[in-house]
Amino acid sequence: MSRVKQTAVLWLLIASSCLFLLFQLYYYRKYVGKSGPRLLSSTAHLTDHNLQWQTVKTFLALSRHSHVPLFLADGAALRQLTQDALQRGEREERCSFLCTGRPVTSFAVLANSWKYDAAFSSAAEQKGFEVLELRGEDPRLAGLDILSAQEIPLHLLLRLNGYFIQVVFLYERSGNYLWHGPLRLKANTDRGFAPFKHLDFGRHAGAYNRPRLILTVMDGLDVRIPQNISDFLSEQRRARFLECRHRDARRFLQSYPDDTTPDALDFRNKAKSLLGLAAQTLTRLHVPFWISSGTCLGWFRQCSIISYSRDVDIGIFISDFRSDIITAFQAVGLSLKHKFGKVEDSLELSFVKDDVKLDIFFFYQERDIIWNGGTQVKSGRKFKYTFPHFSLCWAELAEVKVRVPCQTLDYVTANYGPSWSVPLRTWDWKSSPSNVQENGVWPLSQWETLIQVY
Repeated sequence: MSRVKQTAVLWLLIASSCLFLLFQLYYYRKYVGKSGPRLLSSTAHLTDHNLQWQTVKTFLALSRHSHVPLFLADGAALRQLTQDALQRGEREERCSFLCTGRPVTSFAVLANSWKYDAAFSSAAEQKGFEVLELRGEDPRLAGLDILSAQEIPLHLLLRLNGYFIQVVFLYERSGNYLWHGPLRLKANTDRGFAPFKHLDFGRHAGAYNRPRLILTVMDGLDVRIPQNISDFLSEQRRARFLECRHRDARRFLQSYPDDTTPDALDFRNKAKSLLGLAAQTLTRLHVPFWISSGTCLGWFRQCSIISYSRDVDIGIFISDFRSDIITAFQAVGLSLKHKFGKVEDSLELSFVKDDVKLDIFFFYQERDIIWNGGTQVKSGRKFKYTFPHFSLCWAELAEVKVRVPCQTLDYVTANYGPSWSVPLRTWDWKSSPSNVQENGVWPLSQWETLIQVY
């Protein structure tokens, strides 16, 4: 080959190399430059995962700048985490954990630690986000007529690159727990803004214990997460919260004014204290319970404890029974009043403190019904109270976080009949309940062990 041709080929190769370098520089400036690292697929396009990663990165940077006390609450992302996974995430900038195959990443914010205002939304919009704020009534003020219409931010949705960030606001409630509201779209809300049906939070209100948070690195990003992920995920599955029906309660109290005598107020204070002590004791034992009978009726009907009921009633599934329940209650100052039945059949415990009785009814599950038993001391007669199947939700009564049957109306109607909304001061536990039925007689030879009164 002549020297002229060799020179021409050399210059051609140099020109091609320069063009290739310019091409690489163009994509570097476009996809890396100001926005941080983005990985390219083999066809030189951004992958979906990296678009989502970039969206989360931009949001986290904005949140840090605005001092937003948030943490990762995305169930799908948290389920992927183990200690080994977190250590890998510290070294990687690929979207291995935050990109879950869903177009939404969920965070929670401790609302009492951050005064949300329009400046955050404006800053987000400057970063390219489209923002939708969803508000609702503050239930902490629902008992006060004059303030019941005050609204608070409940959810914040941010959209960028076709991906979404959900921020759920967690508020402190008087029962020493965190609460978030349901996501309810108003008439003028853009219903095409986000895939609302697929959001982690908002189908119903929720209640959580305050999580201990740790700062870690996921996919190369600094993220706060619950220290005990398994506990948080377990709470998330069972977080549904039912608000007391304040408007119906006010109407009820207009027709049937509350008893405000010193005796009634004294009983309510003692019952509140007893309920709180029972909740603390059973929580330490990891025994779930719900308010039952007259205590449940008081919550559902009038958002308070019925002053003439003279006791506190709770339910526990027999599958959650622990043999140390009695000693645990005795250790906190409750005296055992009676023990009826046995674990296999119609178990019932009763304690007393400050002249107020705590009745614990154990419930048994069958194919079509759930039931608890009752025992008459003088005759040994057994009774059975049947309920339709129900699940459990969180609620608040007398500033105590408790559970209630989610299907509360069915539960109350089963026990008190269709006239449950009319107060009855005279009540016979053997004949008055709508769901009571005879269930045989304890053998006389077993009374000593099955009918114990103290």
